[in-house]
Amino acid sequence: MKKVRPADIYLRFLQLTEAIRGLPTLPELDPLEERILTIVARAQQEQLRLSVRDMMAKHELGAPATVHARLKSMREKGWIMLSDTDDARRKQIELTQAALQHFDRLSQCMLRATDGKIQG
Repeated sequence: MKKVRPADIYLRFLQLTEAIRGLPTLPELDPLEERILTIVARAQQEQLRLSVRDMMAKHELGAPATVHARLKSMREKGWIMLSDTDDARRKQIELTQAALQHFDRLSQCMLRATDGKIQG
């Protein structure tokens, strides 16, 4: 049996994720939108509230106007939604059901890539 290197598993994962990108799903994101999606997903998983204002204050993402434009684009593409908070001026950013399904598919790719092949 051929020994599987960790890099082989990662490359198989990338191959599988490329295959799901070809499926009819949500429109693609640009690199900044991908970063924003990751931040939103992590906050949601940790059950942290993340508002539009919070996201625009993240200097590592660029100018607030740029972040705001990307959030608008991501809403239009169906990746995120904004929900009301106690303060009507603040909107909380959340993943859409379609975005959660995208993460489910990525998780399945990860499981298929490892497929019991992890060796010490």
